[in-house]
Amino acid sequence: MSHKIRRFDPGDRDRVAAFVDTLDEHDLLFLGRDLKHPRVIEAWLDAIGEGWIDSLIAEDLDGEGRPVVGTAALVRDPLGWSAHVGEVRLLVAGDRRGAGLGRDLLEAVFAIAHGRGLAKLTARMTPDQGGSVALFESLGFRAEALLKDQVRGRDGQSHDLAILSHDAGRVAARHRAFGTA
Repeated sequence: MSHKIRRFDPGDRDRVAAFVDTLDEHDLLFLGRDLKHPRVIEAWLDAIGEGWIDSLIAEDLDGEGRPVVGTAALVRDPLGWSAHVGEVRLLVAGDRRGAGLGRDLLEAVFAIAHGRGLAKLTARMTPDQGGSVALFESLGFRAEALLKDQVRGRDGQSHDLAILSHDAGRVAARHRAFGTA
């Protein structure tokens, strides 16, 4: 299965909404906002336009109509006290997990974070998302916090939220020292 990763633009709104509709609610709990609500995707596009979010989509090149099969976002607040930190958000279609698409999206986000001069990256997920935790850890993220009963699904069930972090500045310095930047 081949894919193309590119920037998310306003013309992709309906295709991204269709992709989000294919995901289980549990896959969305870490986002803080319900992406299945149309106003949330509009706010996402507004934030991209304002420069607060860098967002990518992955299109299936083999599928009919080139459906969206993944998204990644780098959320930052350039006016805040944590302007050196970016939050990584990753969504991958269930049938594309474990095939390298998530890794490709995250590596593209790393390049954007480096270009933005970010020193630290964070990611949030429920701890039972073992594949996501393993992927992020394989790329240098480490557990930093566990927030008990932090998110609640529509069914009223509470879930813990894990926060992982990546010291991008330290990794970049190590790459420069070994000539692999």
